[in-house]
Amino acid sequence: MRLAADWLARAETQAVCAMLEGGGHRALFVGGCVRNALLGMAVTDIDIATDARPEAVLQLAQAAGLKAVPTGIEHGTVTVVSAGHAHEVTTFRRDVETFGRHATVAFSTDVAEDAARRDFTMNALYATPGGEVVDPLGTGLTDLTARRLRFVGEARARIAEDYLRILRFFRFHAWYADPEAGFDPDGLAACAELSDGIESLSRERVGAEMRKLLSAPDPAPALASMGRTGVLAHVLPGADPAPLAVLVHLEDGMTPRWLRRLALLAGPAAGEGLRLSRADTRALATLREEIGSLRPAAELGYRYGAEVAGDILLCRAALTGAPLPDGWRDAVAEGAAAVFPVRAADLMPALSGPALGQRLAEIEARWIASGFRLGRDELLD
Repeated sequence: MRLAADWLARAETQAVCAMLEGGGHRALFVGGCVRNALLGMAVTDIDIATDARPEAVLQLAQAAGLKAVPTGIEHGTVTVVSAGHAHEVTTFRRDVETFGRHATVAFSTDVAEDAARRDFTMNALYATPGGEVVDPLGTGLTDLTARRLRFVGEARARIAEDYLRILRFFRFHAWYADPEAGFDPDGLAACAELSDGIESLSRERVGAEMRKLLSAPDPAPALASMGRTGVLAHVLPGADPAPLAVLVHLEDGMTPRWLRRLALLAGPAAGEGLRLSRADTRALATLREEIGSLRPAAELGYRYGAEVAGDILLCRAALTGAPLPDGWRDAVAEGAAAVFPVRAADLMPALSGPALGQRLAEIEARWIASGFRLGRDELLD
């Protein structure tokens, strides 16, 4: 089988491969770029595996006039920049000792050893510069074709090497697996058995992984399985994944928004639990507060803008089972476009301080209640 992808034929990418092969080494595309190209999905990062040691990669890049940055040279990774495009070039490796995220590795010249240390079979696929697919394990291509997510080797051993792989198992299933086929039973059982290991992970890593999972087209089956196996309790204690399937249905092709989905799953405390940014934590708190409020669609659009107002209404409907209000999109758009015609200066100097703020709020409430129709003179009268 051969890849047919635009990025494969780019001159700048082929230049990196030529640099390695010209020095007598192998150059194989690996991982996500191969997987996504075979699935017809977008490719953003180009990873290249090679039998050249990192010091040789640096020397070859310099000789070829390419910029090389030793971004992870202790683990064999050199970033080679060609015509402004970054390529992660990593030496074949085999694990000597693993203890969580920090494995001791030895460089290898055998691509099969490199494939054996990867997480999932569909990520252990390689391709030559000409696009010929290489499947060292002999199972990666058939698993990918069947959209079947399986750990490389023994699932418990792979997870014990890095407990983040539990969350990656559910995230990759949401993005790449056939939802009708269900989960690999051995992988699912291992995730349930070793779920306590999630507590050893940094909350930043957990948060980043959950953000990617919740951005999938339909993360509901994955979240439901996380709930049944006890994994979700380690990530979002008290979260109920049941309404998420309803929300995905209501989104009906809308661009997935991970924060909207998180707001339906968990309370504001999730912001700290997942180490979200301050802005995301504030946005999450607003969504959670307004999901339980009775503000109408137009007022939500006025106060928060069309996007956030839509998130609130969708989450309300998913949580309560009530239908979305008729014409809610038009109402939200009307509110988002409305501009309050009264300013604080209109009430000064007669009012100041708290009295000014209170009166301004009262006038604004009247204006909103009028459907944004009362003008400045009517409001000030």
